[in-house]
Amino acid sequence: MEKQLQVGVISSTHGVRGEVKVFPTTDDVTRFRQLKKVYLDTGREMLPLEIQNVKFFKQFAILKFKGIDNINDIEKYRGKSLMIDREDAVDLDEDEYFIADMIGMKVYTEDGSEFGTLKDVMETGANDVYIIDSLEHGEVLIPAIRECILDVDMDEERMTIHLMEGLV
Repeated sequence: MEKQLQVGVISSTHGVRGEVKVFPTTDDVTRFRQLKKVYLDTGREMLPLEIQNVKFFKQFAILKFKGIDNINDIEKYRGKSLMIDREDAVDLDEDEYFIADMIGMKVYTEDGSEFGTLKDVMETGANDVYIIDSLEHGEVLIPAIRECILDVDMDEERMTIHLMEGLV
């Protein structure tokens, strides 16, 4: 399991006083109101940042970090990820999982045969879609609905699916 989870990506600066527009990679953009600190993944290090102010604009969070008061200090981090410690993550309901924990999970069909590996999760409006790198069929898209996803075992890193007609 990942020690840190991504909550957003800096998409651009906002104004000249060091604010940034953040595209949220969390289900609830208002989650940023509860966050006190994040880590900026610079590519070389995890830079801890204290959140000073949060606003919202359309689907974006506008964040102001303590000690960063100039556009030039933050502009170089455009496209970089904002991470949080796992213990600062929201509590999940039953049958909810962090995407980062699911990537790489082995996928089996209901008869027990290995189908492939979960490569990515596509978030759509209605339901998520699991992108599975199948051994036999190449890349296969499986909707994350109860009819298709029979079981997810995080301890065994294993998912069991039902292949509805027309999916492969």
